[in-house]
Amino acid sequence: MRKLDRARRIDFIDVGDPGAACPIDRAALLARFHARENGQLLSGAAAFAAMWRAIPVLRPLGLAARNRLVLRVLEAAYLRFLRLRPTLQRLVR
Repeated sequence: MRKLDRARRIDFIDVGDPGAACPIDRAALLARFHARENGQLLSGAAAFAAMWRAIPVLRPLGLAARNRLVLRVLEAAYLRFLRLRPTLQRLVR
């Protein structure tokens, strides 16, 4: 995503860094993807959609996710991914 964010509209923060400011519990931040858009802290698919809206090439996907049905489908897919993530991480190692 950093490569797509050529305008540097997204401020990526490594919450694994002990010096990073954490607005909520660090474990909760590490468990799901989070983003802040217009002062609102978003989680899961809504956070991805906010990030997509900031990247011109992905903006149409982010705008589509403003539809509740689309966001609901994306969140369901994200929850499935979270269940698979530990297995995928083991395979990559």
